[in-house]
Order: sequence, then C-alpha cells, then structure tokens
Amino acid sequence: MEANGHSQSHGLLVLHHQLPSTHSEPAAMTFNGTWKVDRSDNYVKFMEQMGVNVLKRKLAEHDNLKLTIEQTGDKFHIKESSTFCTKEIDFTLGVLFDYSLADGTEVSGTWEMEGDMLKGKFTRKDNSKVLTTTRALVGGELIQSYNYEGVDAKRFFKKQ
Repeated sequence: MEANGHSQSHGLLVLHHQLPSTHSEPAAMTFNGTWKVDRSDNYVKFMEQMGVNVLKRKLAEHDNLKLTIEQTGDKFHIKESSTFCTKEIDFTLGVLFDYSLADGTEVSGTWEMEGDMLKGKFTRKDNSKVLTTTRALVGGELIQSYNYEGVDAKRFFKKQ
C-alpha cells in the first residue's frame, strides 16, 4: 500500500476505506470530580459481613471519605482520602488489577462500564468470595453500592 491509502494491483486502483469503529467509547466523564461522603445505608452491617473488626467498623462510620475521580477514556485514576489514610488507584476498564481495601483485605477484580454505571467485581484473595460494587450518578449524587454474601449497602457522595 502506498502512503496515500491507495494500492495498485495489476493496473487497477483500489481504494481502502476504513470502516467506522464498532468499539463504543465509555460514557461521558460524568464521574470526574471530587466527591465527599454524605451518608451511608447499611454500611456497618456490610462491614460486619466482610469480617471487619468492631474498632475498624466504628472508625469507618466516621471516615469522611473523599473520592477524587479522573477518567480519561477507559482509564481511571482515583484518590481515596479519609480521616485515616490516603490511597491512589489506577485502573483500566476491563483489565484485572489487585487492590487492598481500607481494612487491609486483598482483592483482585475489574471495573466495567455498563451504560452510565461503573460495575466492579472483586474476588477476595483470602477466601475467594466475591464482592460486587457499582458507582452511579443519581440526582446529582454519586451512589456507591456494595454486595457481599447477601448483604447490601450504599454510600452517598456529594460533589465538592
């Protein structure tokens, strides 16, 4: 093929057309920004089911968690800041990665974009049980939902 996108074959000029990509881009960067936890629903029960000890559960109730999310295409950079620690996470949609939860629990999993919702599926390294989580924008709030072993919880974040 010549540099101009044409090729010649036996005296015939053949034009090469690039078909539109069928790969869909992730949803608009609606998660971008800084989000501060406002309230939680059933979070203590969820942490109990996860095996988080009582002292860490009490601390986590008042962690003042703040998420700073930067999305570029299918890549995410998230900074989690709380009263107790700051962590930074980088991941690409659909690519397996390892992560350590705030209580030290080690997991491995992926995030996927389904419509306007981020869906995460993570397997604990200590017992192979699955934790699922979603992030969605509803009414101007970022809602992070969790499920582990039949216990559901939600945390609601307001944009800063």
